[in-house]
Amino acid sequence: VQLQASGGGLVQAGGSLRLSCATSERTANRYTMGWFRQAPGKEREFVAAISRSGGYTYFADSVKGRFAISRDNAKNTVYLRIDTLKPEDTAVYYCAAGSTIITSRIRDSQAYAYWGQGTQVTVSS
Repeated sequence: VQLQASGGGLVQAGGSLRLSCATSERTANRYTMGWFRQAPGKEREFVAAISRSGGYTYFADSVKGRFAISRDNAKNTVYLRIDTLKPEDTAVYYCAAGSTIITSRIRDSQAYAYWGQGTQVTVSS
């Protein structure tokens, strides 16, 4: 499956963004979808994930309450909504997909086999 992330940009602190991850094939009930981010000089970190069914969502503690993940199965697209943006949210955001990810590894980037190219989010203070 091929992934195409979009929706990043330059936003003022306190603003909102919705990132999109379009997939080349149907992912509903087939792939767990995740979002990761990598800030300059830092390692890639888990942000959020949604189960294959869409019934379960997972978030990093640092973004709980501000980030939301959803999937539109008809459009083969996964969204990451980011509210109350902070300068520390500045990073390249990547979407990823994996077909056989168990719950205990959902925050592990190595569990995801497919990756998009990333979209830059820059938050100004």
